[in-house]
Amino acid sequence: MHDESIAILIPISMFAMIAAIVIVPNWLRSKERQKMQDTLRVAYEKGQPVPPEIIEAMTRDVKPAISPYRDIRRAVVLIAIALALGVVGVAHGQNEGYDEAWGWWAGASFPGFIGLGYLLIALFTRGKKLA
Repeated sequence: MHDESIAILIPISMFAMIAAIVIVPNWLRSKERQKMQDTLRVAYEKGQPVPPEIIEAMTRDVKPAISPYRDIRRAVVLIAIALALGVVGVAHGQNEGYDEAWGWWAGASFPGFIGLGYLLIALFTRGKKLA
């Protein structure tokens, strides 16, 4: 019974972790925005002037600027993760046989190729004026 419950909990915990990584930051950002709106509402009700800069900052959609340097940073991190997974595959292959290491190397290819894609984007957008 113990092995069956672990076999069920592992995939559930993986998906719960992914959901938490996506949902928690959005929820925290929403709570922060709600607190700011409550503060502005109280200030408005008490007759305090609200600076137009604050209202503009709250109404605009803030997105980070696209930057080739950000793409390069992401590429370096993803390629480093791929190299680390590849090293684990080599070490695993030394102990268990190289047939067992293919899974590690296949897993390492995903962040590696995504990192290479970011490098290509950074190369193509270098020197261009971006939004």
